[in-house]
Amino acid sequence: MKVLVMAVVALALSGTAARAADPRYPNWPCTQAKVPEISLAAVWAGPALDDAETKWKNDAKITALVAKLSARKTSMDEAEKSVKDFLASSTDKTTNAKLLFAGLFDTLNAQRSQVMNGLERVSRKQREAADKIREETIQLQALQGATPRDEAKVEALGNELIWKTRIFEDRNKVVRFVCEVPTTIDQRLFALGRVIQQEME
Repeated sequence: MKVLVMAVVALALSGTAARAADPRYPNWPCTQAKVPEISLAAVWAGPALDDAETKWKNDAKITALVAKLSARKTSMDEAEKSVKDFLASSTDKTTNAKLLFAGLFDTLNAQRSQVMNGLERVSRKQREAADKIREETIQLQALQGATPRDEAKVEALGNELIWKTRIFEDRNKVVRFVCEVPTTIDQRLFALGRVIQQEME
């Protein structure tokens, strides 16, 4: 009975995730709406980036700073200070500001896509796992009701279901946590874009 209860709980969780998904993105498991890409206009009110969108990769200082600022382990305080220090020492502040933001925009958008693609892959696997748990729960019920009852098979399948259900629930918890990451990336890009624009003025 304990196994069946756990299986039902797991499938209820899976059903909740499915209902929360946007019908345009059937594998999107988060309650947050899926926005495939950050739009430049939403995070940048500075001058047109022009060729900075491709040229930022040619500047070693910019690429190194972009890597540091994009890393989630870099605190926002440290990131903002690094932006200010870099632009304060720039001879061509406007050009460097545009290059820096273009690099951040590219890099953080790519990070965000990677996280979102990963979430959708896990969501597909969770749906397959839910189907398997449902099938095995039905098999277990049949074994429990059989005469004569094969206790060894009942116990083996019961233990397997407990294990699979636990993995399913653990993955659901991880998914809920990872669902916050795209929003965190959006916030980082917006905050750093604002600092860059303020330093240009």
